[in-house]
Amino acid sequence: MYEKSVKRYTARTQSPEQALSSLMRTCARAERCSSDALRSMRRWGLSDADARGVLERLVRERFIDDSRYAEAYVREKMRFSGWGERKIRAALRMKAIAPNIIDRVLEQLVPEDDTSRLEEVLRKKAAKTTARDLYDLKAKLVRFGMSRGFDLDDVLTITEQILHERE
Repeated sequence: MYEKSVKRYTARTQSPEQALSSLMRTCARAERCSSDALRSMRRWGLSDADARGVLERLVRERFIDDSRYAEAYVREKMRFSGWGERKIRAALRMKAIAPNIIDRVLEQLVPEDDTSRLEEVLRKKAAKTTARDLYDLKAKLVRFGMSRGFDLDDVLTITEQILHERE
């Protein structure tokens, strides 16, 4: 009988110097946060003390800046993924970004932009959604808007506008 060989990914162990070099290259290509770097170093088998030392150096030399990361993350998720404030806030919390950084970055959002982005997202969804009736369409749009991290009141208001135009 033919037996498949399954390759399993095993992270090679690295010295602190190798980890620093790898992370410098990675951070030079794209923004990374502290928790991403620590996760990588744990995967590479670095001790907590060595990982903290490498992280401190990366922060000191400005390869890693959680504030800069949060700003880039918010821009990317708003612009390209169509996420709302609640979903972005939850995702940044999962990345272990400090609450004061999250609050400061999200304070910079303009509420009108959030509403217009929500309207655009819901209109696209409404155009692609098949529903039995308006009630079914409303339920689908509300669930979708909430799953994207927008405020319930805003989702309901815009959903009502879209449904009113369809009547």
